[in-house]
Amino acid sequence: MDSVSKGIHNKHPEVAISIGFIDNGKEYFFNYGKISRKSNSAVNKNTIYEIGSVTKVFTANLIAQAQLEEKLNVDDFIDSYLPEEYQLPERIQNKIKISDLASHQSGLPDFDFKELMQLRPKQPLDINKETLHSIINDSTVLADYGNYRYSNISYTLLGIILEKVYSKDFEKILKEKILVPAKMGNTLTTNFDTENKVTGYDINGVQQEFFNWNPLTAPAGLVKSNTGDMSKFLKILLADQSPISQATVITEKTFYKNTQREVALGQEIERNGEDTFFYKTGDTFSGSSILAYDKKNEWGIIILINQHNSDLIRDIINTNYEEVLEYNL
Repeated sequence: MDSVSKGIHNKHPEVAISIGFIDNGKEYFFNYGKISRKSNSAVNKNTIYEIGSVTKVFTANLIAQAQLEEKLNVDDFIDSYLPEEYQLPERIQNKIKISDLASHQSGLPDFDFKELMQLRPKQPLDINKETLHSIINDSTVLADYGNYRYSNISYTLLGIILEKVYSKDFEKILKEKILVPAKMGNTLTTNFDTENKVTGYDINGVQQEFFNWNPLTAPAGLVKSNTGDMSKFLKILLADQSPISQATVITEKTFYKNTQREVALGQEIERNGEDTFFYKTGDTFSGSSILAYDKKNEWGIIILINQHNSDLIRDIINTNYEEVLEYNL
């Protein structure tokens, strides 16, 4: 794996790459590059990156934990779980399930990123409640309900649902039910001011800011972490019998499937012969990421890079799978 990944990094020496790999409970870490293009400090397993939409794996796991605690059921309609200021129009009441949100098939419109980019070019996810109210309360038609359409607003609503059933804000729920039990002390939310943090770049190599923490949009993709902490999370998913791992029984079920993709809660499912693995990618303005794991073969991997480059992330995971994971484990 080191040889394969190093070969890919040699083609992209300006990009920082950090990989955490779990093989039958053993941890391995591979790091390539510097924390920025102007620094001599090498990245390591403690270096902070944006994990982007890999955050959705946490959010879906929290929803599943809430079901295990009998605070909700993923087959429930969302109507009664929303605060009073969110009023679904009559035509779409008792239509959308919690699982529809978590598997991206609610039919609700997503945020208009073009508009948000015009308002806040560097921080488009820094929205307010009024923006969210207008989208939810004015949605009279679910044009593509039951079809897969990736949605950040769905995970924003899942965060609101979690806050209502636990009577706590999302950050506290995340810390109490995942970060503290998993001992992920370097996974950051509101405060990510640390020296061992990458500088992020867009696809063209232009330096970008990390996204600020926003309580509304945080469940969709605003967590910052490193391969050391994310590997702890993977180990729990693969082997532990804690509420976190027990919740995966729910999050790993198929809720949507067509000829192109199979979707669980917060992640997608890939099948290759007798192998089945789960994965979730993430992209921000300043980085790309992927988390994947295979329970049968007892491996898990987290890959973080400091450039918005989904093609590079795909190359790293696919090449490692084809040359290492598929045949050797």
